[in-house]
Amino acid sequence: MKKEISITDRPERFTDEYLRACGNMSWYDFVAGMPSLVFVVTGWKSNGKENACLQSWAAFVGGSVENFICILGKVDKGGHMYRSLKETKVCVINFPSNDIYDRCIKTIGNNGFDTDEISAAGLTAEPAVKVNAPRIKECFLNIECELLWEHDLFEGSGEATVALKAVNICMDDAYYDQNKLGRYGKNGYLFQIDQPVNPETGETQGFGPGILEQGDPVPWITK
Repeated sequence: MKKEISITDRPERFTDEYLRACGNMSWYDFVAGMPSLVFVVTGWKSNGKENACLQSWAAFVGGSVENFICILGKVDKGGHMYRSLKETKVCVINFPSNDIYDRCIKTIGNNGFDTDEISAAGLTAEPAVKVNAPRIKECFLNIECELLWEHDLFEGSGEATVALKAVNICMDDAYYDQNKLGRYGKNGYLFQIDQPVNPETGETQGFGPGILEQGDPVPWITK
């Protein structure tokens, strides 16, 4: 049996204050529990210091032969990352493996304006090839991007959806080959799992970044 779930009728524990503290989320974020790729966006702040922002809520799509577009679904317009993008028009999207995820989390706490955020998290900054932005050496995949456009998430929102165009990709060769470390499985891409709870009871359990395992092949028969 399916359950109809209202956007406005939510359990008492999901107060406006609680949802803002969780990252300005919707009650529906917890209902749907959709995973999303984890990455770190890096750039330069106006004072020349490194900016690093742990992110999720994104899509990556090809849009013709020469266009690979990265859509950041939710960017805080009051944060360093947004200001850096507006000022420099470039950034790098860095994908960590599980062995450095704990250091990537530290970019959240080491985010002062006068802080070199990559270095303060115990990671290594290196120059990008095609854009003027730092990238994270330890990440297995770095996508160098130029800003295309932005649009408010909704009318009056304090957050924006941002489109970036990839102009260069750098990937560790052991990850490039799925027969070696590969991009999937325990060594590859990480997914944000937003508190796997029973939304009605508030029951919680320990959670961490998810991984992607390939399933059994399914014949591609469309008729």
